[in-house]
Parts: sequence; C-alpha cells; structure tokens
Amino acid sequence: MTPSIAYLLSDSARLLRRAFDMRVRAMGVTGPQARLLLVLGLHEGQNQGFYAEQLDVEAITLGRMLDRMEEAALIERRRDPADRRAWRVHLTPAGHALLPELREGITPMVDAMLAGFADSDRARLGLLLEQVRTNLNTILEPEVATHG
Repeated sequence: MTPSIAYLLSDSARLLRRAFDMRVRAMGVTGPQARLLLVLGLHEGQNQGFYAEQLDVEAITLGRMLDRMEEAALIERRRDPADRRAWRVHLTPAGHALLPELREGITPMVDAMLAGFADSDRARLGLLLEQVRTNLNTILEPEVATHG
C-alpha cells in the first residue's frame, strides 16, 4: 500500500526538522532559535504572539526562548507603542549578522533534499506546496476565528 500524501508530507517535515536542527546546532543555536531568527529575518518587529504562532509554540515557551536569545544578544524586545502590555521583537546587529550564516548553512541540506530534481521540478514543487499551505490555512480559518 502506498503511503498517503498527508503522511508523506508530515514525515518529510519531521525529517527536514531533524536535519535542520542538526545543521544549525553546529552554528551554535537550537533549531527553534534558528527558525525564529529566520522568521524574524522575514517579519521583524511583530509581537510575540505572531512568532509563537509562526513557530507553533505556546506563548510561555516562546517567552523563555526570547529570554535566552536576548541574553545571547541576538534579539531585543521593544514596547509596542500601540499596546503597552505587548512587546515587539527585533534582531540585534549580532542577530542580523547570523542570518546569512544560517541561510548559507542550510543551503547544502536543501540541495541534498532536492537531489535529482530538475530546476523546473523544484519550481513546480514550490508552487504546489504554496497551494497546499493556502488550502490548509483556508481549512483552519474557521478554527482560528472561534478559538483565536
């Protein structure tokens, strides 16, 4: 029996996360910290809830991670001018400097993951995965509206 597409996607994501974590540990950060830095590189200055959702972690877990990263001078929290109870997360110069190293460090892993794929297949896979993500977000929108 052939595994379902959902299983293949889930298992591939699990293996990718393990390979990613192993690769970034050699750069001195944990997998979740590296993922946060990469998300910050794309969406800097959002509130902590945004990053907790992006990483799929509880707010308290993200708070502890931010504490450690702030101590390591990779990020800084700034008060949200619109909501004095909230914090916005920003990269420090050291955090910005680490981004190219992270991106370059994972490039060989991505190349190995896609070995044997023609450039056109890589592009098509990217488009297909974007559509999967869009479809899943559509499925989850009612849940987010009632629970979020």
